[in-house]
Amino acid sequence: MAEPGGGGGEEEEGGEEAAAPAPKKRRLAAGERYVPPPRKLSTGVSFGAEHFAETSYYFEGGLRKVRPYYFDFRTYCKGRWVGRSLLHVFSTEFRAQPLAYYRAAARAGRLRLNEEPVRDLDIVLKNNDFLRNTVHRHEPPVTAQPIQILVENDEVVVVDKPSSLPVHPCGRFRHNTVIFILGKEHDLKELHTIHRLDRMTSGVLMFAKTAEVSKRIDEQVRERQLEKEYVCRVVGEFPEHEVVCEEPILVVSYKVGVCRVDPKGKFCKTIFQRLSYNGQTSVVKCLPRTGRTHQIRVHLQYLGHPIVNDPIYNMEAWGPDRGKGGKIGKTDEELLKALVEEHRSKQSLDILGISEEDLNSNAENKDCGNSSDCTKSARADSINENSCPAEDGKDPAKDPERNDVTACPLNSDTNLETLEKNNELGSCENQDGQTGEGSSEEKDPLCVECRMRRRDPSPKELVMYLHALRYKGAEFEYCTKMPEWAMEDWEE
Repeated sequence: MAEPGGGGGEEEEGGEEAAAPAPKKRRLAAGERYVPPPRKLSTGVSFGAEHFAETSYYFEGGLRKVRPYYFDFRTYCKGRWVGRSLLHVFSTEFRAQPLAYYRAAARAGRLRLNEEPVRDLDIVLKNNDFLRNTVHRHEPPVTAQPIQILVENDEVVVVDKPSSLPVHPCGRFRHNTVIFILGKEHDLKELHTIHRLDRMTSGVLMFAKTAEVSKRIDEQVRERQLEKEYVCRVVGEFPEHEVVCEEPILVVSYKVGVCRVDPKGKFCKTIFQRLSYNGQTSVVKCLPRTGRTHQIRVHLQYLGHPIVNDPIYNMEAWGPDRGKGGKIGKTDEELLKALVEEHRSKQSLDILGISEEDLNSNAENKDCGNSSDCTKSARADSINENSCPAEDGKDPAKDPERNDVTACPLNSDTNLETLEKNNELGSCENQDGQTGEGSSEEKDPLCVECRMRRRDPSPKELVMYLHALRYKGAEFEYCTKMPEWAMEDWEE
């Protein structure tokens, strides 16, 4: 019910509830709790003015930031939860917060079961129980670079997506996404996603304005009639001749968003052609013939020429050869932990879009890749598996190795009760010495993030040298100009 820990699940998008005939209530046994039937949600794109008005942006240090806001995470009871107490579900599946947090949230009226305040966490869950958790939500910053609109007509909107922006809400991102920025700043609403780009990939991104247009172009995508051309900058001297890579790719973790070459993976094909070499790095044209997750990035790593600043596939965690030829020398679990530890040491987990909690969760969902992929549709598709009661990260007060510093630990009922009794939300000051437009925001008494200090990424850290340069279909062709880092005379 609270925010998924970094990894990446899409959120329920707030569709209006359709009226349904009231079902006949069966007679309840003595002491039996009544559970209302599931509610129907309208289909289609459902982000509107009320969602865009939840909060606002401010800009600082080359970053687009979102003011913290209150948000409801909602979910129906999962089958595996039936017959278990709410307390047990929190303690076993959603460990991002200490149990003291959930007790305090219940006392504050932020936990609701079938729209009634939860008074007792020992309540036993039943099928069709509807849970709601109100949280104080913080989003990671993204680049302040504006979204450039390349084409807008009656059928499509085509933009040049900056690096670091997810296409649509997933994981910790909601307002800092292309869908929300287009709606809030360009009044472009009810857009249908035709294809997706990884969060760190920039370039051509298409949206349809109607379901009919979306279906027509989607058919071209399925029949592989859509030609895609990317450009990237890779490590070392890439071969001058054309290189074709057909290594199969396997997803290591949907939640963390890591893939690798493996014989058990899905068939992939990418054609590469070097455009230039400056003595240290090469600019390479990439023509993916299939559309697997992280396909270009994984194939380049396998070939021994990873993208220069790839925050996943050009890391020491892959071993001395950085995954060249598929040589890793680690189990998948060891690899994931090594990647997280490497980013923790650099205080850059937000760039990767994950948290330590992603590795510790007992209930790993495979509904959405991660902030890099977010492979699900941006349409309201009923309340889903990832609307779970967890904020990003471990309890900071219990993790002495964490680089983030918390001023007011929330690992005891005493501390939480003291905070609850404060009338001023800002009484527990953020002690990070932050300045700027967002520093005067009021603090929420139960919010761990409000008492945390996080290092902002630099704008440079939010760029990856992979760009979707051109998309061509049967009736259209859209392209952007070559990014600055791909110019032949460019220097780091």
